[in-house]
Amino acid sequence: MERAVPVIPGDDIAEMKRFYVDGLGFQATWELTENGRDGMLGVERNGMRITIDCPMTGHGRDACVSLEVDDADRYYEEWKARVAILREPRNEEWGARTFDLHDPAGNTIFVIGPLRGERRE
Repeated sequence: MERAVPVIPGDDIAEMKRFYVDGLGFQATWELTENGRDGMLGVERNGMRITIDCPMTGHGRDACVSLEVDDADRYYEEWKARVAILREPRNEEWGARTFDLHDPAGNTIFVIGPLRGERRE
């Protein structure tokens, strides 16, 4: 199988690990750090993979990762009690149901699922 795995910037491996593992329910699949703050971390959940690079230099900041899921509302209900969500799920005119949030480094997590019910803003 071929796939692309986004590499996003972070500032602190431990902080990012708490957010993605404890907050969003990803599993840490690998971690490389000598001081507990700088390094790299790989996380995975249901086939979705993200690599976090702390500190990432030369590649820009404020990245956006799209997570394509089977049910955006299910993820919203799970995550809203553990992390800050920017907006509730909504049906988009372009044919998906979405919501988004920011991780501790300011990266946007854009969750995309199939439409639910009738289209609405």
